[in-house]
Amino acid sequence: MSILPNSFSDQHEVSNSASWKREEDSAGDEIPIFRRAFWTSAQRAASSLHEVPYRACFKPQLPRFFIERFTKTGDLVFDPFSGRGTTAFESCLLGRRGMGMDINPVSQSLLSGRLSIPEQKTLEQRLNQILSGSPAGEGRSEFEELLVFYHPRTLDEICHLRSYLLQRAESGSLDALDRWIRMVTTTRLTGHSKGFLSVYTLPPNQAVSIDSQRRINQKRGQTPEYRSIRDIVLSKTRSLCSRINCAERRNLEQFGPSSSCFVGSCDSIDQIPSKEVDLIVTSPPFLDVVDYRKDNWLRCWFHGIDSRGLPIWQLRNVEEWSAKMKRVFEELYRIVKPGGWLAFEVGEIRKGSIKMETLVLPIAEKAGFSPACLMINQQEFTKTANCWGVSNSSKGTNTNRILVLQKG
Repeated sequence: MSILPNSFSDQHEVSNSASWKREEDSAGDEIPIFRRAFWTSAQRAASSLHEVPYRACFKPQLPRFFIERFTKTGDLVFDPFSGRGTTAFESCLLGRRGMGMDINPVSQSLLSGRLSIPEQKTLEQRLNQILSGSPAGEGRSEFEELLVFYHPRTLDEICHLRSYLLQRAESGSLDALDRWIRMVTTTRLTGHSKGFLSVYTLPPNQAVSIDSQRRINQKRGQTPEYRSIRDIVLSKTRSLCSRINCAERRNLEQFGPSSSCFVGSCDSIDQIPSKEVDLIVTSPPFLDVVDYRKDNWLRCWFHGIDSRGLPIWQLRNVEEWSAKMKRVFEELYRIVKPGGWLAFEVGEIRKGSIKMETLVLPIAEKAGFSPACLMINQQEFTKTANCWGVSNSSKGTNTNRILVLQKG
């Protein structure tokens, strides 16, 4: 028996492969499959405030699709694998309370920094105040290895700002302006253009090792040049704030204070009472595809965290992944309201040999969720890979597979 929501069945046709057989206890039931371009991945179709680089994150249009259909103003939307906070932040922009959870404290920083938009003049004054007393070499001596990324003066400024932010956080005096500066600086630590603090390196969502950066410098014959934190933070702030409308500003002012990202493991969500969440939109770790610990080591350092000590899941096989997800789904079922929804991204792994819905569905049903449909958002796009100076204008396919579930 289908519980397909009217918002899909009324507006969208079913694909030729119209259904997917349930793996167990099917009793002849089928789950409809919808395949089309439900939302765009065009960057400029979303708020500029989403332009915060993070590895393997989904586009804000994905959570927006479900937030607009399954929630109303003031509802609570949650993402247990928050990453850069796309779901929670898009929820705030749309006038909902957005909450996230992630084992990495950097995720909390990336969300909280964007919940209050600074005035450019006030931001400039704060930056001048922080950086004016940054003597050469202060605090840099124990981080000399980072000179493979940074000019000595740039590293002086980074170390000075890092010390300031850590002291403010420890004393409990970190304010919205500090959080914005921390968020922007975090996203500018490394990259492949003059808009970043580092010399040319990998894209900003993954930091290479110090040895790897030495090899990049040698291969390219490059030496880090001076980059000003003040100038780069102010420039990126202008970019982040370039496409914000009045409604989004009002919604951030109203719902930003009640939105947050918890630091912790989502197999135990103690911060949220039972039956509180209206909608969950999330993308889980896809087995061992991405090493978030390695990617974020430099961002963690800036936050005073040793990434090696973070209990980030690095799940290597299907059995281990399924065991973890069993407890996660039990917690998600507990916190969702009766009638509430869960949109769970299920990719293809092991070079397409495993479709993750075949793993997720039995776990979700055992936890108590009822399947509504499998949505395959599919659209053509033009690929441009220029981070190493190589362009590729051939077309490819951008696909999201979303398993939609409901709590009865």
